[in-house]
Amino acid sequence: MASHQMDCPLCLQPNASLHFQDRRRRYFLCDGCSLMFVAPEDHPSLEDEKDEYDLHENNPSDPKYRQFLHQLFEPLHQRLASESQGLDFGSGPGPTLSLMLEEVGHSVVLFDPFYANHPEVLERTYDFVCATEVVEHLHQPREALFRVWDCVKPGGVLAVMTQLWSEQPALERWRYLNDKTHVCFFSTATFGWLSQQWGARLERINRNVHFFWKDSFAQ
Repeated sequence: MASHQMDCPLCLQPNASLHFQDRRRRYFLCDGCSLMFVAPEDHPSLEDEKDEYDLHENNPSDPKYRQFLHQLFEPLHQRLASESQGLDFGSGPGPTLSLMLEEVGHSVVLFDPFYANHPEVLERTYDFVCATEVVEHLHQPREALFRVWDCVKPGGVLAVMTQLWSEQPALERWRYLNDKTHVCFFSTATFGWLSQQWGARLERINRNVHFFWKDSFAQ
């Protein structure tokens, strides 16, 4: 019989219970940090995950894709000092946000486990780190997010764009769940939990974009 209780992959508490189920997958909700996540046995294999990403048409010359990214790009650029240095975490098969930031004078390095697998860039720190439509793909969100947070310089920012499950009127109609590579779904409460864990100042830009600011005096 399938378990109806599971450990949370973010806060590690053993009190996540079955919250929702569709025809393909089971979704658990953590009482501690309000992360909703797919049962690990329902995760896609690495091969299936890569095949799905290869289908993404993230073309840097596509004005509609650029406009989509603008909801994070514009507020981030407004808040950055000139010639800031950043990391695009989970840059994907067609890096575009990094090009947009470089066009206005910033420098950006890329990391992606499938398309830019250069783990040495995660050993450095940056004025900003972007995770654009990335966190929902993380099979091990605690390990990945805490490592990325370590890449943010004191006074710097982690800029995250993802749809929040807590913002949706009905999960059964939420198209975000149709992507089999989406396995973690955050809420406003989850982001509040993360900001407390990190001692970060959380800035809500819009319903999909949130900035985590690291204290200037952080060690």
